[in-house]
Amino acid sequence: MNEKEILLSNLDRIHTTEMGIERIKKNLGLIDEDAVEYCIKIIKDKDCIVTKKGKNWYAKLGNCEITVNRNSYTIITAHKKN
Repeated sequence: MNEKEILLSNLDRIHTTEMGIERIKKNLGLIDEDAVEYCIKIIKDKDCIVTKKGKNWYAKLGNCEITVNRNSYTIITAHKKN
């Protein structure tokens, strides 16, 4: 099973903290969207590339990169890349 398949098979475990929600919303410019659901939607996209580096997964789609802890499935942060 590749990294994306592992992450996709555990979507129900993906979550973040209250501080994480605020950080994700600020970094991605989200206003009314649910930050976790937004990140899951990106991860599920067929063009999203998931890689493993150290203790985290990095899900990249377009200019967006989401960092997810591999052990806890906590979304650490999300950024727009230039």
